Order: sequence, then structure tokens, then C-alpha cells
Amino acid sequence: MATSQEGSTNNTQEENNIKDLDGKAAIEKLKELAEKAESCFFCTNIKTGVPLSVRPMAIQQVDDEGNIWFMSMKDSRKNDEVSADPFTHLLFQAGAHSGFVNIYGISEISRDQNKIDELWSPFIKTWFQGGKDDPNLTLIKVIPSEGYYWDTKHGTAVAFLKMATSVITGKTMDDSVEGALNVD
Repeated sequence: MATSQEGSTNNTQEENNIKDLDGKAAIEKLKELAEKAESCFFCTNIKTGVPLSVRPMAIQQVDDEGNIWFMSMKDSRKNDEVSADPFTHLLFQAGAHSGFVNIYGISEISRDQNKIDELWSPFIKTWFQGGKDDPNLTLIKVIPSEGYYWDTKHGTAVAFLKMATSVITGKTMDDSVEGALNVD
């Protein structure tokens, strides 16, 4: 079924607000927004007609290839679900009005001690009290296959000024930008 965009700000503003990003630019935008968000909703058990499993997760890193890294316990329900079905959906929100990212990808579980050492910080011990050498500590690497973002072009202050001006003048002055993130 086709949906109507009639009345959408996409059709009434003078500036183009759709900007798909590829390769390095997509990875940079993903890093920027994920680092602002610091955490995301990590969704597994994605099946039609069945509630998916959702939990907040702290992002440890978005690497130079655009992979997103998390830490998890080997015996967690999340690891069981990723082992059974690696399709994962991540939902980020960096701020109240900007910095949204939707990532769909494939998860891999590993016990790479060098990567654990690289990502470890004393704050992580809050969730992983056995420390970085705990044999139950694992990594989850999400390899993005599809992504989409929503953000502001010039930051929240300019976006707010444009909204205020729009209210006064009646002219659409949306400062948003959105588009596909093609990491590979």
C-alpha cells in the first residue's frame, strides 16, 4: 500500500533534507550519533508476529569499518538469542530532537581477549564484576547491513531558531536531515 507524503515537511521546505551517506561518510555519521547516544536498544529474536527481545546496551565502540561493539555475559539470554538467530536491530537516540539511528545487522559473539582489553574501562566493572579476565565475559560485534539516520544539519540551537522563525513567518524552515547509511 502506498503512503502519502502530502503535507509532510519534506514536500514543503525549500532545502533538500534527504542525504544518503556511503562508506566513510556513513561510518563517521554512525560514530558521531552512536557516541552521543552512548547506549541503544539492542533487539533480538526478531520474528513476525512474536514480541522481540529488547534491552538497553552500552555501546563500547563503533570501529573504523562501522561495526558496533558491546560486552555481554556468555550465559545471558541475549547471547543465547544471538547464537540461535544473529539478526539484530539497534535503535539509538542521541538527543531529544535529533541524532536518531536505526541499524539492522548480523551479530557475532567472540571472546577476543585483545579486543576486550582494548575496550575495557573501570566503569564497565559495574556490570561485569569478574573483570576483563572473566571467562564468561564476551563481546558482541554487530555488522550493519542496513541503516537510517535522522539528525539536524546545523545543530540543535540553529534547529530551534529555524523552528521559532517558522512559527512566526508560517514558512517551513526545517533544519532536519535524514538518509540511508550504507556502511559497506
